[in-house]
Amino acid sequence: MYHNWLDRWDERRARRGEEAKKVTDFILDAGRAFPGEKRIETIDEFCVLADQALSDSSFYDEPSGGGQGFERHHGWLRFPSDISTDVEENNVVWAKITESGSLDRALVIFHHWNATARNRQIAKFFSQRGITVVEIAMPYHFERSRPGSLYADYMLSSNLGRTIQSVRQAVWDGRKLIRWLKSEGYREVSVLGMSLGSWVAGLIAAHDPAVSKASLFLTAGSLADMVWTGRATRSIRDSLEPVIELTDLRRAWGPLNLENYAHNLARSDLELHVVLATRDKVVLPDLSRRLIQKLKEAGVRPNVLELNCGHYSLAMPPYILLAGLSLKRFLSCADKSAQRK
Repeated sequence: MYHNWLDRWDERRARRGEEAKKVTDFILDAGRAFPGEKRIETIDEFCVLADQALSDSSFYDEPSGGGQGFERHHGWLRFPSDISTDVEENNVVWAKITESGSLDRALVIFHHWNATARNRQIAKFFSQRGITVVEIAMPYHFERSRPGSLYADYMLSSNLGRTIQSVRQAVWDGRKLIRWLKSEGYREVSVLGMSLGSWVAGLIAAHDPAVSKASLFLTAGSLADMVWTGRATRSIRDSLEPVIELTDLRRAWGPLNLENYAHNLARSDLELHVVLATRDKVVLPDLSRRLIQKLKEAGVRPNVLELNCGHYSLAMPPYILLAGLSLKRFLSCADKSAQRK
């Protein structure tokens, strides 16, 4: 009975804002994803470029500029993004810093798609336990929102190229922030990603050796499969389905698929924590388990917590408390052998 109510609650939550998510045009927009490649006109040509990006180990390496442009004031940090877009607000990155009074550990949080508030309670909880929390705004969210937009349709959409550019921008921004934190003297930097934010956090962990721990809430490997099967992305699928098959979308968004970086995530100095919801209709549990299996095949033994709730009801007691305690244990654990064979 309770779980039936929970499922209905999740469905009502999924419908919220659905009227704003209209079916939009399918656009390749290769020039955004792969700068200098504007004359791509077919899906096959786009997929060839995606294959090349996937094999390019430097695709997620942000420019090696100095630490210039960082401004810190009253608990806020702002700095220029190294990817310039046609939305001026999106070109400046904002992050909320909740200090712990210690330079021992920092946790960078990447929020979910269409987030409307930062995670104040999480920040307070961990800052009181010696972990400085930095909540970064992902592209087209919060202070970076596109004027007049009702949701972050520029970060995830049926525009294949802009979606890749946006995720890549989020990774570059996150890595730039982490480099700043290390320059400030923080010994250990961890990342926490939620839903779409977990793809960003996972990609950063796969490519940045400065990250020692990564916690991925409501995650999976293939962003293409998540969009195709997820409850929250029906309008995007409706835009894609008449034009592109799922097999081609998987290839086009190959650079965004965490499964393709499983061996990167298997580095010996990285610990992984995964929280999945067994009643999730947004990120289907089978997709989450497929990523976990890929990680295990690569030699990773992630710390996995499965909760019998939905995507949105994870934020409700007792599930959020169980997830929070699991995350606390993970961040506090110094014994890496418990995470791996």
